[in-house]
Amino acid sequence: MRLPLSFTALFLSVILLQISSGGVGPLDALSGFALDFSTAEIGMLGSAHFVGFFLGCWIAPRLMGSVGHARAFAAFTALGTIGLLGHMVVLDPYAWALMRIGTGICVAGCYTVIEAWMQAEVTNETRGRAMASYRVADMGASLLAQLLIGVLEPAHYLSYNLLAIFCCAALLPLALTTSRQPEIPAAPRLRPRLAVDRSPLAAAGVVVAALSSASFRMVGPVYGQGVGLAVDQIAWFLAAFVAGGALSQYPVGWLADRFDRRAVLIWLSLAAIVSCATTATLTGLSTPGIMLTAAIFGLTTFPIYSVACAHAHDFADSTERVELSAALMFWYAVGAIAAPYVASVLMNAFGPPALFALIGLGHAVLVVFGLVRMRARPAAARTRYVYAPRTSFVIGRLLGRSRETKKSDGTDARR
Repeated sequence: MRLPLSFTALFLSVILLQISSGGVGPLDALSGFALDFSTAEIGMLGSAHFVGFFLGCWIAPRLMGSVGHARAFAAFTALGTIGLLGHMVVLDPYAWALMRIGTGICVAGCYTVIEAWMQAEVTNETRGRAMASYRVADMGASLLAQLLIGVLEPAHYLSYNLLAIFCCAALLPLALTTSRQPEIPAAPRLRPRLAVDRSPLAAAGVVVAALSSASFRMVGPVYGQGVGLAVDQIAWFLAAFVAGGALSQYPVGWLADRFDRRAVLIWLSLAAIVSCATTATLTGLSTPGIMLTAAIFGLTTFPIYSVACAHAHDFADSTERVELSAALMFWYAVGAIAAPYVASVLMNAFGPPALFALIGLGHAVLVVFGLVRMRARPAAARTRYVYAPRTSFVIGRLLGRSRETKKSDGTDARR
C-alpha cells in the first residue's frame, strides 16, 4: 500500500484536472451548438485546445526551471480557470478559441509538472505499479468527465463554474502535500525527425490516432446532436468510446507483444474502417446501436497510439527513449491541431457521417502504408508494450525503462 499512498496527492490532482479538462471539450461543442456557432467554429475550438496543449509542452519545463513545480502548477491551473470562467463573459467563438488555447496550456503544463514529480519519486521497482495506478486514475477520471456532460447545461455559467471549481481543486493536493519538491528535470530536446527516422509507420500511426481521438472527442457531440441524441445520451455516447478504449488496452498489448506490431496496427485500422463505415452508412440506428458503435470505435482506435509508440521504440536504444517519446507527442499534436477543424468543415458540408468518413479514410491510408513498410524491412526485436498516455513530453522519462526487453541474464535483448 505504500506506493498508492505516496502518490495520493499527485493522483488526486490528476483526477480533478481530468474531470475539468475532459468535460470542457464536449461542453464547448454542445454550448456552441446552443449558441448557433457554425460547425466549423465548434471544430476550431477543438483545434485551439491542441494549439495550447502544444505550447504548454514547450513552456512547462522552462517555467518549472524558473519557479519550481508547485508554483508552475499553480500558474497553469490559474490560466485554465480563467479560460473556463471567461466562456460566459464573452459569447464569441473566436474569444472562446483564445480561452481554449489557455486551457490547453493548462492541461499540458499541469501534466508535465505531475509527471516530472512522479519521475523523481519512482524507482525501477515501483515504476510499473506507479504507471498502472496513474493509468487507472487518468482513464477513470476521463470516463467520469464524459458522464458529467449529461448533467451540465450547455451555455450556462453554472456549468463552466463547476468545471472551473474542479480545475482550482486540482491545485489543493499539491499545494498541501508535505512531500518535498523534486529537483528540476532537464527538458527533453525535441527532435520531431527522430520519430520519422526510427519508424515512418509509427509517426503516421500517431497522426492517425490524433485524427481519430481528437476529432471524435471535440466534434463527436455535434455528431450526436445530428443523429438525434439527447444531451444525457451524448454523455453516454462519449463514455462508451472511452470505455471501449480502456477495455482494449490489455488484449491489444498482449497481441502487440506476441505478433508483428505492424500487423496489429493494420488489423486495428481495418477494424476501425469497418466501424467507421458501419456508423457512416447505417442510418436510423437505435440509441443502444449508436452506443455500441461508439464503444467499438474506441476499442479499435484508442490503442493505436500505444502500439505505434511501442513499434517506434523497437528501433531505438535506451538513450533515445525520452526524446523519441517527445517526438511522437509532437506528431500527435500536429494531427490533433488539424483534425477537429477539418472534421467540422466536412460535417458542415456533407452532414454528420462525414466525421467517420474522414477517420475511415485516415485509417485506410495507414493500412496501405503499413503494408508498404512491412515489405521495406523485417520486424525488430520487440520492446515491452506499454500503455502510453498522450499527456506531456515528460512521459517518456516515466516509460523509458519500462520498455527495455531483458534476457534472463539481464542484458539487453537487442544487443
